[in-house]
Parts: sequence; structure tokens; C-alpha cells
Amino acid sequence: MYRHVGALLVLSPLFAVSIASDAEAQQGARHIVADPPVVEVTVGASTPLAITVVDASGSVVDMAVRLAAPRSAVTVRDGRVQGLQAGVFEIVATAVLPAGEEGSVASVRIPVTVRWPAIERVAVTAPTDALYVGTTLTHGANAFHADGTRRAEIEVLWTSSAPSVASVDDYGTVTAHTQGTVRVTASVEGTTSTREYTVEAFPAEGLRIDGGAATARTGDVLRFAAVGIGSRGAALDDLPVSWAYIFIPDDSIAAPGAPAIMDEGAFVAEVPGRYTILAMSGHLIERRTVRISPRESVQKIELQGQGSVSNVHTSDLWVFEGVDGRDYAITGTWGGAGWAYFWDVTDPTTIFKTDSLQIDARTVNDVKVAPGARYAALSREGASNRNNGVVILDMADPAHPTIASTFDSHGVTGGVHNLFATDDYLFALAGGDKYVIIDVRDPYAPTFVSEYNHPDSRIHDVWVHDGIAYSSEWQKGVVIVDVGNGRWGGSIENPVLVTNVPYPVGRTHAAFPYFQESTGKFYLFLGDEILTRAGLAFEGFGSDDAYDPATGQGGVQSPSSGYVHIIDFTDPDNPQDVARYEVPEAGTHNLWVEDDVLYQAYYEGGLRIVDVSGELKGNLARQGREIAVFKPFDPLGYMANQPNVWGPQPYKGHVFFSDFNSGLWAAKLQPKGRPVS
Repeated sequence: MYRHVGALLVLSPLFAVSIASDAEAQQGARHIVADPPVVEVTVGASTPLAITVVDASGSVVDMAVRLAAPRSAVTVRDGRVQGLQAGVFEIVATAVLPAGEEGSVASVRIPVTVRWPAIERVAVTAPTDALYVGTTLTHGANAFHADGTRRAEIEVLWTSSAPSVASVDDYGTVTAHTQGTVRVTASVEGTTSTREYTVEAFPAEGLRIDGGAATARTGDVLRFAAVGIGSRGAALDDLPVSWAYIFIPDDSIAAPGAPAIMDEGAFVAEVPGRYTILAMSGHLIERRTVRISPRESVQKIELQGQGSVSNVHTSDLWVFEGVDGRDYAITGTWGGAGWAYFWDVTDPTTIFKTDSLQIDARTVNDVKVAPGARYAALSREGASNRNNGVVILDMADPAHPTIASTFDSHGVTGGVHNLFATDDYLFALAGGDKYVIIDVRDPYAPTFVSEYNHPDSRIHDVWVHDGIAYSSEWQKGVVIVDVGNGRWGGSIENPVLVTNVPYPVGRTHAAFPYFQESTGKFYLFLGDEILTRAGLAFEGFGSDDAYDPATGQGGVQSPSSGYVHIIDFTDPDNPQDVARYEVPEAGTHNLWVEDDVLYQAYYEGGLRIVDVSGELKGNLARQGREIAVFKPFDPLGYMANQPNVWGPQPYKGHVFFSDFNSGLWAAKLQPKGRPVS
């Protein structure tokens, strides 16, 4: 998590201009020179930028310079500007006055244009290769750069070589009019791809709908297939089919707009009612009616206990069974002078602190415990000596852990934001640039094993499942690496890239891989982190500062937005963005999925518990899949009565979660009784 206000991220000090100067020059008029004065760069690439401070005579002055840039679009590191998002932006360079000196502060605004790299290849898709007179076929197109990455948003120009045979509209939908040959071409920024069809006479005399069901619940995905019937009763399975539905609401509700999704025969309803499914090909139309009932997922949730933290912000948590058989939790602190707290949660109704530990850090952003609870790790950011890294704890006495060692080499000195712990290895983020894999089989003598650094990318988190690391890398989406699974030739000593799954929002903050036993599907749950609501009707306000009665300032937390993207990753070569979970006026943070239930920290939206059973499609929040919502109001919190849930973890029938403003909480879903209205 990064907390900030507005669109600029201040990097201080990024670099200092190092030249001697005399006292007269220091006091004289100064200005900043940028070389080049205007920056142009492509997404994923970088270009040099030199900044100098000069006095009135043109002599270079020895002064530090701070740079600010839109963090989602541009990064500046080691004298280079990297483009992350296409558009026109600016970098603001400001000289830093030496301590005790007064006077005007020199600054300059440097225009930055970030362009997309050239399109190298366009791929056109269609549900079938056949085209018959009177049928329509909708095409899709994807555009790829030279490095294989896909352009997130494209404008496609569609053309037909013979409009009298088959015409194409602006959206790639082809309608066949007469027999003949036609070529359909998709063009993106001058790069083209063509599909050729031989349009034949319409061969079907009838149409049949197979599959699906007569009844279902909101959120259930039904899959229908349309089969053409030939003149002798033969099945024709290559007919282009258009799908639609007619909706009749239940008497108790007014008909909403767009209450369902119909996608190439896959149907999911978001509100109850009666739906007539229509399959259309040529002059043929076939119907099937489905009754959709409410999902009725709601369960009551009850507070069990709280481990209050009211003097600082609380960061992440980890709940575990200690080697002594009791249950414990660790929580970190954000901007809290390096404190971590240790809790006994054996009885969730009576949570109590067993110990605390202060390390050299401004923020202990992440805490992790190995599956066997033999060791734990604390991340460090903002150490006084800038030598951050990780602190490894001996958990032989889980109520009173002791420091076993620290690891602060191979780039982790730049700050460790997040961690992932296995019994033998610790994955530690290094300066937001890569993750380092550390051998902790002897926690008193950790050693470097390997690392993975995805090119031109900024990393935020990593989660490891079945020997595969899923790292959240903002604009690059989720990066999947074989770190011991072996299917792609990777090992813990030699990580091997599997694939990269980007998505248009470009704020990939957390990734949770989940295998769903009931369907055999493998889903990736990817959470955004957008700590602004700029451009939305409710933009919010606040700064995450506690209320100061002397000034009357603070006391209102900053807003967030963003949602959970659900990717069907069953086929790693063809990942599909299939569903989302989106709550208005709040944004996501950390998440956990277990036993077909999503536990989502939704910042000011509270803890959200969501049914993710069965195949997933559409917006789960609109399908009656929400099981429970808990908002931890605490009048004694660091920011009073302002829920800001950071991270959840289901554990032994309870759900524990940390709140940025009020510490550690435990709640429990109650058995389902009568439907809750």
C-alpha cells in the first residue's frame, strides 16, 4: 500500500547536483535547467533526464533537487524517465534550500509525452470459421507490441473487400448477403490482419438449443449451445449464431436495465425474473425460458473481539497456530516508528497483546509467518540508516518472539513493502523493483538464493502457490513465474517467466490464485489500488492525518476506488477476464479466497465477504453474492469511527482482519437461518 494525496508522488531526494559553489552564488538568483527540456518516451521504455541548478552567472550550484510526477504514468529513477501510461504529463523539479537558508525556491515544469510503442501484430478472432447467407458473425481484435505485450485499448478500423457479399460494421460484426468470397480486414494504427470467407447458401432448416437449465439462481452461469438441423436431420454445429434474451421481472421488482449477460451462449442473470433465451441464425429463431430466483447468500456476521491500536495506523496481519498449540496474530504499523504487535487470539472474544517489538523502520508494512510457524518475518521501510531489508524472528516462543537475524542485501535495502513466506524460503520485495528469494532454513543465517525482476515494471506484492509466484506489478498486471513448479522449467534457484496478464486499469495491487474444485477452474483474483477518486462524482477528501484539536485539521481519511478483477487462468496460454467484484465509493486492498468465499478488505467499504462458488461471470456485487459486510466503527480509533479495512484472513471458523485506523478485529459468520431481507 502507498498512501498519498493527489496525483503527484514526491521523490526526495531523487538525486543531488554535485558542484562546488561559493556563498555569493548560493544567495544569488538560481534556476533549474532540464536536459532535455521536453521529454518524449514510449510506454515501457526509459530515456535520460539531467537536472542542474545554476546561479545568475550560469555556474552550477550544489543543491538537492526533488522531483514529482504522476505515479501512474511516469517514474523517475537514477536520472532516467520511464513511461508507464500513454498521455501528456509533466515532471516538477524543485530545488531544496540548505538548512537555515531563506529565499525563493527554484522550480521548473518539464513536459512529458508518453507514447505507446508501435503495433507489430493484429490478431482477429471469431467464434466460427463458417459464414452463410443471412447470418452475422462478430469478430474481435487484439493488437500486440514487438515485445509481445497487448495494447489495452485500441481503435479498430474494419473493412470488407466485397460489401455486396458481406458487409462489416464499426464493431467487427459481419453480415453475409449473398454467396461469394470476401476478405474482412482489421486495421490498428496501420497494422492489419485479414480473414477470408467463402459465403455459402444457408444450410439449416431448423435450430435447437441444448444445455442450460430451466431454473437457476442469480449469479449462476448457464451455458447454452445452438445446433442447426440440416435437410436430413444432420446436426450442423458451425452455424454463426446471435444470442439475445427477453426479460420479464418478478412482480416484486421494477425491471432494471441490463439485468443479465449473454455471451456466446453463456448466460448469467443479475436479478430474479423470467428470461427467454433467443438463438438466431439466418431466418431461424429458437427460444428457451429460464426462471431465475434470488441467490439468498446473506448471512449474519457478529463481532467477536478487537485488539485495539489507537495511537498509530495498523498495517497487515497474519494469524497462525504457534508451536505451543495456541493461536496468535501479528500486526504491523504504518508510519508507526517500526512497531509490530503480537496477540493471543486463541479465544477470539478475548484478544490480548502478548508482546511488542520495535525495529529500525518508519513502517512495518507486512508481516508473515511460515506455514510451520517456525519463523516469522517483518518488512522494513524508512529505516534511519536507509538499510531496510527484512527482520526474521525466531518463533520458538510465539507469545514473545525474538530477533533471529536481518537480511539487507541484494537490493532489499531500498525498502521491503511486502513478503511471502514458505517453510524454507522467504520472498521479499526489493525497492519496488523485484523480489529476492532468501533461504531461511536456518533463520539465524539467511542466504540469498535468486531473484526475479520483470523488465520495465514496478512491483507491489507477490503470492506463491504450487511453486508459481504471482506478482502484482501495477501497469504490467500480474506476472506469473515458475519458481519450483517445474512445468515451465523453473526452480527456486532459477525463476522462469510463464506469462504476463495485464488489464486496462493498470493498478494491479494484490493477486490471489485460487483453484475451484467444483468447476476445475483456476481463477486469479486481482485487486486494484487507486487512492484517488479524481473525475468521479464523489471525489472525497482527507489526508489520513489524525484530527488535531489545536488546528482543527485532519481526522478525515483519504478516499479510494478500484475493484477486484477475476481472471480465468485455467489455460495459462489464454487467460480470460471474466468477472469483477466492484463496490461504489470505496476501493480494494488485500484479499483472501478460501472454500469458495472471497474475503475482501475494501478500505472505507469495510470487510466484504462474497460467495464465489461456481463459474464466475459479470459483477458479483450485483448478483446477490454478497454474504456479509462488516464495518469496524471505533470511537477510540486513530481516526475515530472511520472504517478502513486493510487485510482479512479466515482462520478456524472466524475471519480476522486489520483496520488501518483501529487495529485487529475478529468476526464470525452465523449459521444460515431464514432468508435475511
